[in-house]
Amino acid sequence: MVCRSAGLKVKRALITGITGQDGSYLAEFLLAKGYEVHGVVRRSSSDTRGRIAHLLAVTLHRGDLADGGSIARIVRDVEPTEVYNLAAQSHVGESFGQPEYTGDITGVGTLRLLEAVHRHAPNARFYQASSSEMFGGLPGSAPQNEITPFHPRSPYGCAKVYAHWATVNYRESYGLHASCGILFNHESPRRGEEFVTRKIAKAVARIAMGKQDKLHLGNLDAKRDWGFAGDYVEAMWLMLRQERPDDYVIATGETHTVREFCELAFASTGMNWERHVVVDESLFRPAEVDLLLGDASKAQRVLGWRPSVTFQKLVRTMVAAEMEVA
Repeated sequence: MVCRSAGLKVKRALITGITGQDGSYLAEFLLAKGYEVHGVVRRSSSDTRGRIAHLLAVTLHRGDLADGGSIARIVRDVEPTEVYNLAAQSHVGESFGQPEYTGDITGVGTLRLLEAVHRHAPNARFYQASSSEMFGGLPGSAPQNEITPFHPRSPYGCAKVYAHWATVNYRESYGLHASCGILFNHESPRRGEEFVTRKIAKAVARIAMGKQDKLHLGNLDAKRDWGFAGDYVEAMWLMLRQERPDDYVIATGETHTVREFCELAFASTGMNWERHVVVDESLFRPAEVDLLLGDASKAQRVLGWRPSVTFQKLVRTMVAAEMEVA
């Protein structure tokens, strides 16, 4: 049970997925704002706690979005004023191999958390991490905004659509202050190694150090709207500052191919990417999303949010971080 100080109005945030890239940046951001920060961790997530090892002020709680009882207990004990749901099986490619697990954690897990908040912290403000993968990048749909129809192209995208509409439903049914951030791709040196941007950055450093020669990648023509994760967590917080809950696209408004990412990453160390990159058809997905490009004009207008890190700076920063540890 969390101790309470009588008479004090505490800003208390509960973050699921706190050991992930976004969770670590959000925890840092909220601590700097004077929040009391709590995080939910699974037993199997201990290997990723390195991202938050420096955040000694964070209180961690054992729980799992697959277990509604544990989530209800944590929400009841913490009594959060804000809840940020960042937990998910978030790798699109992996969702094809584990569709049921992805649906349970990413989709139904959100429903379990919403129900816990509805029952035990109904006055808390709730943030749902929705995803640009919900759009699917159909021809003619870009740039995508808050009214663009969803057409997910992966089990992950399908699960995110379920979680998104569940959040809207609890907002409309029970009056929860619940907002969805439809975030386009956002990266950083803390990105998981299974994601293509971190995979490229890590390979560039290893190749530059003579520890690796080739980098195997799938679809080099896929276009993505890439931003910096540290910028995007501020948008999450800004959404919960609004008087009325709503949904917002968060994006840079620029799109770049995986090929462009490779070219810039290798060039930052003086190398030619074409000498080292191998297109591996086994890495192509059953259903590809060819183009994602976000229109964040609503977030700019209502939240006053704008990205601060350019695509070029993001790539160079990720490679530089890998060079330090290669």
